[in-house]
Amino acid sequence: MASFTLENCRICPRQCGVNRLKSASGYCRSGNAPMISSICIHQGEEPAISGKNGICNVFFAHCNLHCVYCQNYQISRNDADNSGAEISIDKAAKRIIAFLDRGIDRVGYVSPTHFSVQVIEIINALHAAGYFPTIIYNSNGYDDIETLKQLSDYIDVYLPDLKYCENYIAEKYSDVDNYVEVAQKAIKEMYAQKGSALEIDEKGLAKNGMIIRHLVLPGMTENSKKVLKFIAGLDPQLHISLMSQYYPPFRMPFEELNRKVSAEEYEELLELLETLGLENGWIQEPESSDCYRPHFDREDPFPGFFH
Repeated sequence: MASFTLENCRICPRQCGVNRLKSASGYCRSGNAPMISSICIHQGEEPAISGKNGICNVFFAHCNLHCVYCQNYQISRNDADNSGAEISIDKAAKRIIAFLDRGIDRVGYVSPTHFSVQVIEIINALHAAGYFPTIIYNSNGYDDIETLKQLSDYIDVYLPDLKYCENYIAEKYSDVDNYVEVAQKAIKEMYAQKGSALEIDEKGLAKNGMIIRHLVLPGMTENSKKVLKFIAGLDPQLHISLMSQYYPPFRMPFEELNRKVSAEEYEELLELLETLGLENGWIQEPESSDCYRPHFDREDPFPGFFH
């Protein structure tokens, strides 16, 4: 339990050790109260996550990574002043309950790693109010295993990214030099908690288990191949979401990222999926990048495409 405190914050692998009860001076520039940029219905997730009616997603501001290509860059930048408002646990729970009362029975926490303590507090507030939705933990994969152990009784479905299997790429694009070791350990801990079976209810929605996401980057198929091989080596029955939706949200400082993923690049990885026996999960259409462009300056950040 010593690592699971904001007074000497080590809840993420950055291990800053700052007192977040007094200041927001760590890597994520986040204090005690959760910073939430949006609580909204999102229908753009995997079918087993959002279904027909969507999921109530809680989008936290700031991040413990700094991915130059982040599609949520409006809220994820740690130097942004207007990326999210600090709100109380009670207010966050009430805003979620407003959606639960409309028949949504799933809550996703997006970029939750640096707010893991507050995630548990919000879940406890929902339970105290008599609400027990399915809880989705949608992280970038750069998670501390001791924190994940503290979350084990609260999370129904883990939805982590596995971005890289090459640390030099992680350092170049996400400002982290040990992503591979840390994320692989985190994936193994989630797997230890959930196994490879994804429990699906009568509506086709995931109730328990894990889904690993991988966003294919342009020109980085060798990295993606290593990611897929790692997953297959862990358990080929794991569910994977192989995403082709990358787009440059603005002019990238790295020229190789200033294009979409080509159909040929994605097809090469689809062939490897088959070769490795990775049969469970979801793939995307090549034009999917046009459908995943949030606008966090709006009350509903996502395009009408999903409604």
